[in-house]
Amino acid sequence: MIRRHKGPRRRRWHELRDKRRRGIVLLPSLLTTGNLFCGFFAMLLTVEGRYADAALAIFVAMIMDLLDGRVARLMKATSQFGVEFDSLADVVSFCVAPAFLLYSYALKDLSRPAWFGVFLFVICGALRLARFNVQTGTVDRRFFIGLSTPAAAGVVAATVLVLGDAPLARWTQIALAAAAGVLALLMVSTFRYWSFKEVDFLRRRPLQTLLVVVLAIMIVATKHDLFLFVLFTGYALSGPVRRLVVGRPLSVPTELPSKESP
Repeated sequence: MIRRHKGPRRRRWHELRDKRRRGIVLLPSLLTTGNLFCGFFAMLLTVEGRYADAALAIFVAMIMDLLDGRVARLMKATSQFGVEFDSLADVVSFCVAPAFLLYSYALKDLSRPAWFGVFLFVICGALRLARFNVQTGTVDRRFFIGLSTPAAAGVVAATVLVLGDAPLARWTQIALAAAAGVLALLMVSTFRYWSFKEVDFLRRRPLQTLLVVVLAIMIVATKHDLFLFVLFTGYALSGPVRRLVVGRPLSVPTELPSKESP
C-alpha cells in the first residue's frame, strides 16, 4: 500500500483555494471603482472651471452607486469589504467632490464662513456614512434615517446646473453657504426619508404608470436641470415636512448596512 505524501505541494493547493474563496467579485467592485473615479473626475473638472460637467460627473457617480449595490445583491456577493469600499467611494463622490464644487463655484469669495459651511458638509456626510455602517437594530427598509449623502450631493449638483455660468450675486452666495449647512445637518438628523427599496419594478403596473414614466422622461429631456433641482430639493425637504405632518415616531428604526459589493 502506497502512502500519499502530504507535502508542501498539497498545502500550497489548499492555500490557493482559500485565497480564491476570499477573493472579490469583480463586477460590483468595478462599479464602485467607477463611482470613485467619477467623484475624482468631478474635482478635476472643478479645478478647470467646468462646473456643469463636474455636476454631471457627480450624477454619473450616483448611477454607479445605485448599480453596485443592486448588482451585488443580485449576484449574492454582498460582504463587509463591499460595504467599506462603497463608503470610502461615497465620501469622495458625495462629500468631498460636491463640497469642493460648491466652494469653487460660489463660495470662494466669502472667506472663512464659506470654509466652515463646506467642511461641515464633508464631516456630516462622513458621519452619516459611518452611522449607517455601524447601526444595528430593527430594520425598516422603507426609510433612511437622515438624508443620504447621494441625495445631498444631488442638491448641490442640481443647483450648479440651474444657476449656470452667470455671475452670482452676493446674497445668492450667502444663501448657498447656508444651504450647505442645512444639508449637512439633515444628513446627521433623525428625519426619516423614503428609501424606495420596496419598489418592485418587475411587478405589473397599470397603463397610467407607463404614461407617467414617459412624461417624466420627456421633462428630463427638455428641462433636465430644473427637473433634477426640484426632484432632489423636494426629497431633501420631505424629511422635515414628514415630521411636521406625521410627528416623531415612537421608536426610530435604525439601519443595517445593506449595500453592496464584493
